[in-house]
Parts: sequence; C-alpha cells; structure tokens
Amino acid sequence: MTQPANIPLPAPALTADARRVVTWSTLGFTLMFAVWVMFSIVALPIRKQLGLTDAQFTLLTAIPVLTGSLLRLPAGLLADRLGGKKMFLAVTLVTAAFSLALSFAQGYDTLLALALGVGLAGVSFAVGNAWIAQWVPASRQGLALGTFGAGNAGASITKLVAPLLITLVPAGLLIPGGWHFVPFVFALMLVLAALLTARLTPADAAVRPQRTLADWLRPLGNVQVWRFGLYYVVFFGAYVALSLFLPKYYVDHYEIPLAEAGLLTALFIFPASLLRPLGGYLSDRFGPRGVTVASFAVMLLGLLPLTRELPLSTFLLLTTVVGVGMGVGKASTYTLVAQWYPGQMGVVGGLVGLLGGLGGFILPLTFAALKPSLGAQAAFITLLVVTLISTAVFVGSMLRLRALGRRPSFA
Repeated sequence: MTQPANIPLPAPALTADARRVVTWSTLGFTLMFAVWVMFSIVALPIRKQLGLTDAQFTLLTAIPVLTGSLLRLPAGLLADRLGGKKMFLAVTLVTAAFSLALSFAQGYDTLLALALGVGLAGVSFAVGNAWIAQWVPASRQGLALGTFGAGNAGASITKLVAPLLITLVPAGLLIPGGWHFVPFVFALMLVLAALLTARLTPADAAVRPQRTLADWLRPLGNVQVWRFGLYYVVFFGAYVALSLFLPKYYVDHYEIPLAEAGLLTALFIFPASLLRPLGGYLSDRFGPRGVTVASFAVMLLGLLPLTRELPLSTFLLLTTVVGVGMGVGKASTYTLVAQWYPGQMGVVGGLVGLLGGLGGFILPLTFAALKPSLGAQAAFITLLVVTLISTAVFVGSMLRLRALGRRPSFA
C-alpha cells in the first residue's frame, strides 16, 4: 500500500552505529567544552598569584575561545573530507597534550601561549557536527545535533569541579597541585576519552568523491550563512561570554566565594546547555523558524531587567531565563543549517560556529571596555543591544523568505 501524499513519512530510525556516534561524540564534546572554558575558574587564583590586571585576566580567559573559534571552519572542512572520527580523535589528543603542558606552566606569557593550544578543544564542536551529519539522516538531525550540542553543559563541570580540584592537591607534590591540578586531570580524562571513542565507535565511512576546495567553500558566499552566524553569536557566543564572565562577576559584585560562584554560574549553564536537545526536538516537530523567534523573545524578556542593579535572587532567576532562550536557540539555529545546507554541515556549520565562537571571544573584551562608561551592568546592556539587532535581522529575513516562497531543500 502506498503512503498517502498528505501524510509525511515517518523519520527513519537511527542505526546502532549512528547512536554510538551521537553518544560518544556528545560525551567527548562535553569534556572538551569543560577544558575550553577552564580559565573562567583557574584564572581567578592565577590573577591573585600573578597580580593580573582586569585586562590581563579577561584576555587570559578569552584567548582559548579565539583559537577554538577561528579553527572551526578548517576543522569542519577537514572532517567532511577526511572523516569525522579521525578528526575528532586528533583534536582530542592534541588538546590533551596542551592541557598537560599547561599544568606545569608558570609565567603569564607562557600561560597565554598554552591557552591558545587548549583552545583547540573548541573546534570539537564543528568536527562533531560534521561527524554526526555523516551518520544521521536529515530528518533526525535536529534532535541528534541538539543532543550533541548539550555538551555545552561541560562548562558546568568546570564550574563545579575545578574549585574542588584546586584545593584538593596542594602545591609541591610529585604531581601539579593547586590550580595546576585542574588541567592535569583534564589531560588524563581527554586521553581516556580518546581511547574509548576509538574503541567503541564505527570507522569512518568511505570518503565521498572529492570535490574541489572551491566547491566546498561556495556556500560561504551566501549571505544567509553569515546571518546564521549572527544568530549564533547571540545564542552561543553570548553563552560562552557569560560562562566566562559570571564567576568573576559573582566574586567581585556580590562578594561570593569562588566555589559558590561556580555553583551559581552552573545554574545558568544547565538550561543553556541541557535544553538544547529539547530545542532540536521542537525544531524537528514544529520547524526551526518559529522556535528561533520564541528563543529570541525569551532572551529579550530576561535581558531587559538585567540592565539595572538587582538583588541576587532576582539576578539568578533572570539569568536562568536567558539560559533557557540560549539553550533552545542554539539547537534551532543548527537545525536551520542542516535543513538549508544538507551534506555541507562541516563547512557551513564550521563557519556558523566560528562566528558564534568569535562572539564568545569579543563580547567579554567588550564588557570590560564598556564597564567604565556603562557601569557594572555593561555586559547585559551590550547583550540586550546585540540580541535586539539579531532578532530584527532574523524576523526581517524570515518574512522576506516567506513572501518569496523559498524553503530549504529539506523541511
């Protein structure tokens, strides 16, 4: 019996190999994200130890985000061409080497140089997206990519565990102690993760017929791809920026101890990360456009009152609301990418991730630069303006595409 034309075909079930790829890429990305943002915690005792200025502190926390952003596009391209598993394992092991070296570093210049290497952890996002897209059918990619993206919750591992690790092993032992113990433990965990991933995931499928570099890069000439990047600056770049910014804000503004500041920051991170699978599911079910509009609206609802001084309880509630919008919006943005550019997730997703990550690098520097003129709430005023601009661009583009009757190749 043929399927009636007006009833959509059910989405194909994932194969066992596809499920293993989603599971182990998500676990690996969760750990890599924890490594990527570790300076948001370890830089606080480093600031005290080395007497860093606010500018030096902010640069140290942001430098890994720069590397992990700029290299997302070439890493995604290589994952498309060489295979997602090969690239994911390579990135994991190289990051482990830099993390191990960081555990023995001392001077500020050395820390900055090694922070650039640790930032390679951030390219795992583009590589993992390409790897999943090679195994998961387009109709299931919203939930699969959303599940993978929930690895952003790795930031909460850093916020919750790193303060404990700093106090667990004192300096002067055979293994690095104090803040040095954090990158030491992360390096060992990365090596273990690489070994398990190599053993428990399927080999990359046969390489597809090679296209020229120009063919791979052609979508980057489409202004729509760059608009996707703008939306991702709001949903992901601002998430990274706040993950780096909030621990110091709690310590300096509310005079909260470091361990408690990490815990309170995790309350923002949880919805901003763990709701990503929900965003993917809703995008698969109802379409990513409407979900993206709703995500922008939720963020604006939370950001507007954050532009003024608030008691701690209200501040926590509103940052959680902002996190909800970010968590859902990150998934809906990448569902848009998967629908409009199927088979090109590595290069297109890499550029979108690159732009979003650059937002995570530039925004903390902007917060610090504007603080003297805008006051303690400069970060939230900046995010409100950027979100308003991005919302206007998205809604205008959506209405224009509807008027033209344009739809993605898969929707």
